[in-house]
Amino acid sequence: MEPNELPDRTHSGHATRVGRRGEPRLPAAIAVIVAAALYALLPERLLLGPRLLIPALEAALLVAVLIVRPRHLTAETRLSRAISMTLAVVIALANITALGMLVATTVNNQDAPGGSLLLGGLQVWATNVIAFALIFWELDRGGPVARTQLDRDDLQLADFRFSHDEDHDAVTEVAKGSSAKADWIPTFIDYLYVSTTNSSAFSPTDTMPLSSRAKALMGIEATAALLTSLIVIARAVGALGG
Repeated sequence: MEPNELPDRTHSGHATRVGRRGEPRLPAAIAVIVAAALYALLPERLLLGPRLLIPALEAALLVAVLIVRPRHLTAETRLSRAISMTLAVVIALANITALGMLVATTVNNQDAPGGSLLLGGLQVWATNVIAFALIFWELDRGGPVARTQLDRDDLQLADFRFSHDEDHDAVTEVAKGSSAKADWIPTFIDYLYVSTTNSSAFSPTDTMPLSSRAKALMGIEATAALLTSLIVIARAVGALGG
């Protein structure tokens, strides 16, 4: 799509493809920092090794990707992409491990403090949202660099179908912000929203998974969120009431 074909006014997120500016690194970097902080604040019984082991690993991986492109994602190497994916996977696996420990504590230790369980459950749930948002962001259509730097014909097949991808024939004020008419592309905030709604509703809402891997990942995320909500938080609330 040529720049002069774009509507006069679009949402700021549409500018990531115009002129190949690339997506800002900051939102995803902040999400990683929040996830590391949430893990570091977990109760001792939910930690995998020393308290700062996982957060330190996540911080080291984050620094590595920031060195390559600290501000805008306009280029990448195989190594930098592998590090970015590794960072997202480390956050997800560490959190799923913490969830397993939390469930085991809930089942095996009936005297565990309800307040501690409730707080731990909320921390695990929030980290789950961030971890899968990062994975979705890294995978869909070839990743954040490919989504802004390649022509649409050269993008990998989409893992997710957003509402913007199919509202080009809606009313004018909606259609002019669509993928077809405004060259819209999802950014990290869009994937964070998808992850949040999937963890809240335990199913897709307005964004549909298309690929088998996207469906599998959303299923894993929803199952983890369901365990957190129904087993851990329910037990914690019951302990508080008792």
